[in-house]
Amino acid sequence: MGLPKPFRRNYRGMKEGPNSGYSSWAYIHDREYAKNAEHYVRALLLIQNDLQSIFEYVEPGDECRTAYSYRIHALLMRTCIEVEANFKAILEENTFTAPRKRSLNMTDYRKVDASHHLSSYEVMLPIWNGIPPIFKPFEPWKAGRGLQSNGGVSLPWYQAYNASKHDRHDEFKKANLETLVMAVAGLLVLVSAQFNDQDFSAGPTSLSVGGYDFHPMEASIGALFRIKYPDDWADADLYDFDWNALKKQHDRFEKIDFDAIPY
Repeated sequence: MGLPKPFRRNYRGMKEGPNSGYSSWAYIHDREYAKNAEHYVRALLLIQNDLQSIFEYVEPGDECRTAYSYRIHALLMRTCIEVEANFKAILEENTFTAPRKRSLNMTDYRKVDASHHLSSYEVMLPIWNGIPPIFKPFEPWKAGRGLQSNGGVSLPWYQAYNASKHDRHDEFKKANLETLVMAVAGLLVLVSAQFNDQDFSAGPTSLSVGGYDFHPMEASIGALFRIKYPDDWADADLYDFDWNALKKQHDRFEKIDFDAIPY
């Protein structure tokens, strides 16, 4: 028996059944599912476009991993700010009691891994010059998913962002191309873990037809990266509903209880 209703801002696997293909994504377009969903996707697309502009001058490849510049630094700042905005939206639209004496940080955001399996996502940049590496932005969280961490588990790319933000003079080189690509991959994972591959474009929603793919993994929002979705959901944690019937109900979404997930 799976979950009879979707959680807010939480895309996950769907059990096979009648109408499961349609039900696996259609709920994402419901206005009650997420506030301003299209704006979070648009921010990701703009960042991906700016990353491609950087690639016009710095080739994405092993030789350029440590390349750094003010443009790379600036885009890293924007990307990680957007990462934080997505985390906050997920927590605020579900059940979460914010700490009173401090701002939200990655210790709070790590809770989202338990509900969205962020640490199981994999991302590839096909235009990488050479063998494209597999990026796993949230992998450090995987071993302790849903468990108490006693202070949190750090993400190297996010640490580099913080270091270069607060001390650009001495930490500037940490804001390099590899850190930026990892951060953008992290943002892509966060957005995909809420909205799958839906970009909320102004055009009509169409049914895609599968065919031969030149690259491994699945196409992702923006078509710059490829993505592999989590395959480690427990059977009881999969969605199991017919959206054609559920969408007619007033109370058609559940909230994740993040207060029940330990720090």
